Amino acid sequence: MIEVEHLSKIYGSTAAVEDVDFSVEKGEILGFLGPNGAGKTTTMRILSGFIPATAGTAKIAGYDVHEQSLEVRRNIGYLPETPPLYPDMTVEGFLQFVARIKGVARKNRQSRVDWSLERCQLEDKRKVLIRKLSKGYKQRVGIAQAIVHDPPVIILDEPTVGLDPKQIIEVRNLIKSLAGEHTLLLSTHILPEVSMTCDRVTIINGGKVVATDTPNNLMSHLTAKGGYEIEIVGDIFSLEPMLNDLPGISQLEIISNSETKHHTLLLTTDSHQEIGKDIAALIINQGLDLYEMKRTRATLEDVFLNVITEEAATEGKAPILGEKSSLEFDGETGGQGDGE
Repeated sequence: MIEVEHLSKIYGSTAAVEDVDFSVEKGEILGFLGPNGAGKTTTMRILSGFIPATAGTAKIAGYDVHEQSLEVRRNIGYLPETPPLYPDMTVEGFLQFVARIKGVARKNRQSRVDWSLERCQLEDKRKVLIRKLSKGYKQRVGIAQAIVHDPPVIILDEPTVGLDPKQIIEVRNLIKSLAGEHTLLLSTHILPEVSMTCDRVTIINGGKVVATDTPNNLMSHLTAKGGYEIEIVGDIFSLEPMLNDLPGISQLEIISNSETKHHTLLLTTDSHQEIGKDIAALIINQGLDLYEMKRTRATLEDVFLNVITEEAATEGKAPILGEKSSLEFDGETGGQGDGE
């Protein structure tokens, strides 16, 4: 439903987007992941017909974004980072207005408005002025205006920015409920957003696509981080060399309390080997008390840092290390947009 090939946008001597390629299949949710300034918003503005590309092609529902702009706009619902709302209109009145300008036939208009109100859980807010709504409800109205004409493709730019944890969960559930009937492109710089919502992930950094795959495949293939965190009590003098000699363990870190003989073992293992039972047996055979043993697996945060670090090394640049101002790891704190 969305096909992007060699897309570029140049401002003077600065490439906001450079040779970007990705596609989104019918009914799929693609997460467009990257730090602020990576090129996400620029790409979405090109796809929505808001700005032209400098080079490359983009098609939505088979229509060329540049050559068939009106057909593209009929086939997309677009939610910018700041929802395009009229605060002095009621929710229902605004959606009636949007349905009319988006070409919904008069006989179908009310049913489409009622449908979007229901999908976005806004039925009890239909007569409320938009300016009186909370930010979470305003975001729902923004999504409702994007779907009121039943477009096959929905483009959402940072849809949960600035929301509280409860509102974030509600909006995520709404987005997931739209999949299947609609194809969604979801831009975000919040890592948990992707793993909780999206079928596939495209990571963009510095205007370039650096990885595309499912969240699980990215976590399993792009980084080998994995292992065990173990809590034990006892004398580990003889245990440490035995663990270091155990096949499959690549790194061992021990955090100890000398007074209580309480130790935390952090083991990094070969992700292709399952050696948990061997580690447990070794600890028990040494007469140590095993209090807790849990697997630690690669996260999307690990993947992102791995990818952009490799990209920076390839280009000879200092790696971007996911500061809070650039990339949110907790999934609940909002940030600013791309700023392009």
